[in-house]
Amino acid sequence: MSWKKRECNSTLLFQFISKTCNRKHRKQVNFVACQLFALATAFWFRLYLHPSKTSPFIRHVVATLLGFYLALFCFGWYALHFLVQSGLAYGVMIFTGVEHMHRYCFVVTLGYLSFCQITRVYVFDYGMYSADFTGPMMVITQKITSLAFEIHDGLTKREEHLKPSQKYLAVRKMPSLLEYLSYNCNFMGILAGPTCSYNDYIAFIEGTCYESKPLESNGKENGKLKQSDPSPKRDVIQKLCTCALSLMVYLVIYTACPTERVINDSFMASNPFYIQVLYLYISMLSLRPKYYFVWTLADAIHNAAGFGFNGYNTDGTPKWDRISNLRILDIEFATSFKMFLDNWNIQTALWLKRVCYERCPYNPTAATFLLSAVWHGVYPGYYLTFITGIVMTMATRAVRHNVRQHFLNSATLKLIYDVITWFSTQIAICYTVVPFVLLAVGPSVKFYRSWYCCIHLICFLLVLVLPVKSRRSCTKQEEHQSSIQASEHNCLSSPDNNFNQKQKAT
Repeated sequence: MSWKKRECNSTLLFQFISKTCNRKHRKQVNFVACQLFALATAFWFRLYLHPSKTSPFIRHVVATLLGFYLALFCFGWYALHFLVQSGLAYGVMIFTGVEHMHRYCFVVTLGYLSFCQITRVYVFDYGMYSADFTGPMMVITQKITSLAFEIHDGLTKREEHLKPSQKYLAVRKMPSLLEYLSYNCNFMGILAGPTCSYNDYIAFIEGTCYESKPLESNGKENGKLKQSDPSPKRDVIQKLCTCALSLMVYLVIYTACPTERVINDSFMASNPFYIQVLYLYISMLSLRPKYYFVWTLADAIHNAAGFGFNGYNTDGTPKWDRISNLRILDIEFATSFKMFLDNWNIQTALWLKRVCYERCPYNPTAATFLLSAVWHGVYPGYYLTFITGIVMTMATRAVRHNVRQHFLNSATLKLIYDVITWFSTQIAICYTVVPFVLLAVGPSVKFYRSWYCCIHLICFLLVLVLPVKSRRSCTKQEEHQSSIQASEHNCLSSPDNNFNQKQKAT
């Protein structure tokens, strides 16, 4: 029997469930079924292929083969693009010097992803879920480019030239082909991610991530040691409950309040503006649980396999949030645009920071938002959202640097400031993300025109009236001041040091 027939038969197994759930694309049920299968497999992987029972080679092989099976089950032969993309990037790593490997790898990988996204949007039918293979490719792109930069840092730069985070992430040797494919296409993250560092993944495969570590409280060690290899059962159960609640909220509320209604002529004509604002907030509030469901389930799969351990809390309970992709409460109660972005799609934000923001010499904020737009795809709505996000970020940064300090003198003023910034942040996020949901230019422009582009105009005005120094210049100024203080300290302490050195020599 050919693979195509097997794929059709496997799809029919879930067709009844798909009709019962009233989902538009029946293969989305296959995706959820594969993730649940991956969850069960993760428990088996942790118990029966534990690092103490088997070799890293076996763990790499099993994780890779299971990943390819799930990819073929969900996407058919479109999953071969995962191998082509990974193979091209690995060839660049092998045959290109490490000095420029990261740049070439970045261009090749992102270019191939963009090519696939263009063909998916402008060649294939929008309704073909099987053509939506670019979702996993987006995560693979993050992994490939991150690894290329980590190898470049580890093999070409000195320790003193690396930042603390770069020292930890730096890879000191070229990975083998098996290690590389296992990192990119393992069964835990092949369908929905999230991205993780190569060193963390190798530590998980080899079992070194469970070594006893001092209990930390606010970054300080208290000397207590914890038992290695803690159980993730409690955290997995909590995350599965979060998934169930998120899915229920999305299916019940968002079905009744779709975002597309905000540009409906009859809706805009029959409701006052404050009702439209309230509806937009409820619609976006009920849309986010779809992402909560996917990312939290992916996090639970990694935890069930034993991946994601991040030390211990102050009460001695283990933390399993090393590769978590969101913090729901921090998102819903965010009081700034930056706070929302820092807690939403965390691993993608870290990837953008490591490969673009920290390395871009000119206007890193704008470059980071544009890279995020290119990485997401070719729909015009993505670019409208991220270009708006640039202006939003600059405006909120200006307000925070010029206004916030006036509200910190009393608890009452601080509470008022938090309430105002929470409300404005939620409205700004909803306003910014509408084109991301609508995708097309016409509906997006229609929405902004219905709001008279008021938030755009307010942000431009704030940027002009409340200028603020860039973060990079502030960081350089702080480093300059600290270097001056260090030099003064050395000058003051040098006579004593010279006397001590003479005393030792005598």
